[in-house]
Amino acid sequence: MSSLTKAEGEGQRGQSAAYQQGYQSAGGQWGGPGQDSQGYQQSPNYGASAGTSDRPMTIDDVVTKTGITLAVIVVMAAVNFAIGTSNPSLAMTLTMVGAIGGLVAVLVSAFGKKFGSPVVTLVYAAFEGLFVGGFTYIFAGANVGGADGGALIFQAVLGTMGVFVGMLVVYKTGAIRVTPKFTKMLVGALVGVLILVLGNLVYSLFTGEASMLRDGGPIAIIFSLVCIGLAALSFLVDFDQADKLIRAGAPSRYAWGVALGLAVTLVWLYTEILRLLSYFNNN
Repeated sequence: MSSLTKAEGEGQRGQSAAYQQGYQSAGGQWGGPGQDSQGYQQSPNYGASAGTSDRPMTIDDVVTKTGITLAVIVVMAAVNFAIGTSNPSLAMTLTMVGAIGGLVAVLVSAFGKKFGSPVVTLVYAAFEGLFVGGFTYIFAGANVGGADGGALIFQAVLGTMGVFVGMLVVYKTGAIRVTPKFTKMLVGALVGVLILVLGNLVYSLFTGEASMLRDGGPIAIIFSLVCIGLAALSFLVDFDQADKLIRAGAPSRYAWGVALGLAVTLVWLYTEILRLLSYFNNN
């Protein structure tokens, strides 16, 4: 696997860590002072600009905006995957552009006070779609190929959706409570993993070899499982974020920010599951 591919893959951890950090200062304003005993704003339109016609956000807004975001990702992924079958070098260039563009979009949303911007979210979806298509082509198309590659992709998609639904059930039943302490610990773990994979990337760039974290061996499998676990737990924070914004009566445009967070987590989870499946296939 080329160092280019490794750099593209490791960027997913950075996106997740950046988004979670950014929400604490952007979207997190809806969980600040002036809350009721449940931790939500008492006024349903609290924080809305005077004279604005933006109605309070609903669950339907979250579902709709997330569906649109994922649709853009899937379409762009299919385009780049198709390009990879005829022009691999161009597909790899687009994959790198997508990885960088997606990361920049997340950073803009997180730290540029653009939380809830439909433009930023859809730009992210377009770039991330290019990345997902190229990543999928590398791990399932080029490395496996044929019917086996298609089966690998299907299994990765099925696994991603299974984890998503499972964590939604966990959140709804309250089996795991999303507390400030839980969120801080999760963000800390994400930052720790990010530092680890950046070190792994530097090692690979200078040596041209895969480290134990990405060579497909036992340690690499364990590391992928850890990343999958962190991605799964990140869903709980995403769900809690959406729940709090809806209860607080945040403007409906904030649904785009929630959609961005869910998309970041879904893409990270998908890439890790696909990577893990490729290890077992190669072994």
